Amino acid sequence: MGFLQDDRDFVEAIKEAHHWGSGPFLRKLFVTMLLSSSMDRPDHVWRKTWRYLSDGILYDQRVFTGNQALTMSDAELKERTLMAIETLLQNNNRSLEDFKTMPYPKDYVESFTGNRLLYDERQYDVVAQQQLFESLYASLTEKQQGGVFFLYGYGGTCKTFMWNTLSASLRSKKKIVLPVASSGIASLLLPGGRTAHSRFKIPVPTLETSICNIEKQDDLAELLKMTDLIIWDEAPTANKFCFESLDKSLKDIMSGTTHASKRIFGGKVVVFGGDFRQILPVIPRGTRSDIIHATINASYIWDHCRVLRLTKNMRLQTGQPTSTNDEIRNFSEWILKIGDGTMCEPNDGYADIPIPDEFLITNFTYPIKAIVEDTYPDLMHNYLDSNYLQSRAILASTIEVVDDINQYITNLLPGEEKEYFSSDSIDRSDANSFDAFEHVTPEFLNALKTSGLPNHSIRLKVGATIMLMRNLDQFEGLCNGTRLTVTRLAPHVIEAKIISGKNIGNLFYIPRISLSPSQSPWPFKLVRRQFPIIVSFAMTINKSQGQSLDNVGLYLPKEVFSHGQLFVAISRVKSKKGLRILIHDKEKQPMLSTTNVVFKEVFHNI
Repeated sequence: MGFLQDDRDFVEAIKEAHHWGSGPFLRKLFVTMLLSSSMDRPDHVWRKTWRYLSDGILYDQRVFTGNQALTMSDAELKERTLMAIETLLQNNNRSLEDFKTMPYPKDYVESFTGNRLLYDERQYDVVAQQQLFESLYASLTEKQQGGVFFLYGYGGTCKTFMWNTLSASLRSKKKIVLPVASSGIASLLLPGGRTAHSRFKIPVPTLETSICNIEKQDDLAELLKMTDLIIWDEAPTANKFCFESLDKSLKDIMSGTTHASKRIFGGKVVVFGGDFRQILPVIPRGTRSDIIHATINASYIWDHCRVLRLTKNMRLQTGQPTSTNDEIRNFSEWILKIGDGTMCEPNDGYADIPIPDEFLITNFTYPIKAIVEDTYPDLMHNYLDSNYLQSRAILASTIEVVDDINQYITNLLPGEEKEYFSSDSIDRSDANSFDAFEHVTPEFLNALKTSGLPNHSIRLKVGATIMLMRNLDQFEGLCNGTRLTVTRLAPHVIEAKIISGKNIGNLFYIPRISLSPSQSPWPFKLVRRQFPIIVSFAMTINKSQGQSLDNVGLYLPKEVFSHGQLFVAISRVKSKKGLRILIHDKEKQPMLSTTNVVFKEVFHNI
């Protein structure tokens, strides 16, 4: 059952997936296992499963050579399979050489010479990029032209359109652009995007003294030296120490250039983007002051930023083809008043605000049933329809409420339910005094919950919508926040189809991996081996940041508790008619207002 935390779990996952899928899918599954760093002995898993992983290799070689009578020895099959695995790893800027016990294909010849990272960033079609730039540039609004260092605009003002335009412009001239975002789901919207932490090797957690884990002589350092532009989206959601660690690293990397070591970011052009109305950096057990002082505009870097604002909501215009300009403007202004905290003044950052009747659900007996039926109408006829599922979600402020909704919807789905349990332990190497925790019971560890960690028990059915909680394969679009629908369930592996981001419709196999919270809320580090997923018919408001949906059901039995949460929830929707809100008190009586939280001091120096 996977409770022993040994590599048999991974061997069984590959064997089970072999009954469903072909060799390419199995090799991707093995690469996911490698990238998760969960296997104790990857070479042992390789030896036990290489025949499954080599499925299709002989056929491909017969097609390639035009020789249907071609045969291959075991050694040749292993070599070709390792070459295919190495190619998949290279797509994620990794190599079999990074896993010391794994064999490396002796005959692997790269299709380029020199720095793989530089090669990837220079392989864009110059003519196609020039045509794309000319097309995008012709569509720019007046507000979107000009040189900027911080592009300030709320969701829907087409910051992504600007990133595409800037990237195409420079890439059409064979220049290097590195687009990154603070979250995985936002990085999928960028052309060639990655998360900032993975691209720049920013440590987690990031502290005031942190620097990026980049050696001056490695390929990434060479890439950064040659980079012409860095685009960083969703900057306000990241801790200021992330930006400062990159600044220190770039100054060090560029120190050989005249005066570069004294210039911000080593003299590189860096364009930030985002919205301070959205959720700010999450500081565990942090006060209001701690959160404000962790934002980018509380950093010395902000003194070097020039701000340009985007103010036209293009998302609402495209989402409401039948709406009048007045309706769009009024809805947009209502959203902005909530984001700015000016709906009911004066206030100290916390204000009780009325919700317009047109958005409210007030006629209900069972509130969860009501919000589900409103957000997912005719669910039983559509639960296998990816288009139906990807366009809607229920949002709530706490994980406990989200779990209740997800379990309610899962119970509605037809078919057999399968329950997956985690294997939990304490990281002995990280515990200050492990003797103090020797008698901690498995039941106690199983009961622990925290943000960013899957629950001990996950209950699934085929057709359930799930969300990844870790970046598994950014090249394939499998990031923290990617939504999928479950298509098959086995004891050690889950098959699911991507329904958000890029590569929509692609199938993917998900194994159990070992996970730990980046910042433990306990006096020890919990290691949980579990599928890195959460059921996501409903999701927390924080988790929805970066999503764009046709239908949003906002369920508030518990009010929001931090800056920007209400604004983020109502601004996920593409149209006014797609927003529905249900609020009730402890007695489950409908309410017509709710709390809005805005730390206005974060806007003071923008």
